[in-house]
Amino acid sequence: MTLALRGTAHYTQQVSHITEDELGEETNLEGWTRAHIISHVSYNAAALCNLVEWATTGVETPMYSSPTARNEEIEYGTTLPPAALFNLHDHTVARLTAAWNSMDDAAWGHQVRTAQGRTVPAEEMLWMRSREVWIHAFDLNKGATFEQIPTIILQTLIPEILAKWGDQADFTLIDTDSGERYGTGSTEIRGSLAGLARWASGRGSAGVDTDLEPPRWL
Repeated sequence: MTLALRGTAHYTQQVSHITEDELGEETNLEGWTRAHIISHVSYNAAALCNLVEWATTGVETPMYSSPTARNEEIEYGTTLPPAALFNLHDHTVARLTAAWNSMDDAAWGHQVRTAQGRTVPAEEMLWMRSREVWIHAFDLNKGATFEQIPTIILQTLIPEILAKWGDQADFTLIDTDSGERYGTGSTEIRGSLAGLARWASGRGSAGVDTDLEPPRWL
């Protein structure tokens, strides 16, 4: 749980730097304002609370009722008054942390289903949330960088993205600091670990030696 909580604190720090007037400004995630990101990450925490309920009670409780409902919820969040949106962030972060703290060992091992339809043990939530908050802290465009993301997260993220691409891409990503190679494709992309993760997740080519666009990830 440590990396998820560290990531949440890091993300929350970025949110705290945003003024009400800056909520509508562009971010590092094309098409989304800061209000979109705060809304999305907040409702993601609430959705993970649904999985805690599922794991704890055994009653199927999906993260979202449908992809459409998820998107509508995010858009709704952007219409909230600034104070209400910031409060939504605070409330959902506290709610998720309390929900996790209430779980016993058996609940963490129970099977739940992600929004992408994967059936996983409930402990997978910790990775899902870690990925969410560390990356979206960068997306807020208030100074957070991929270089601040813990190495273990970056090393886990890159293979996950490559697996998601499947046959869409023929790449090998090479960490020029460690020599670690990710993938077995014929097109080699070289860069720092943070640069490779940033590029693969669709957030620009800084730190890598290519201008190619990666396939879509999520």
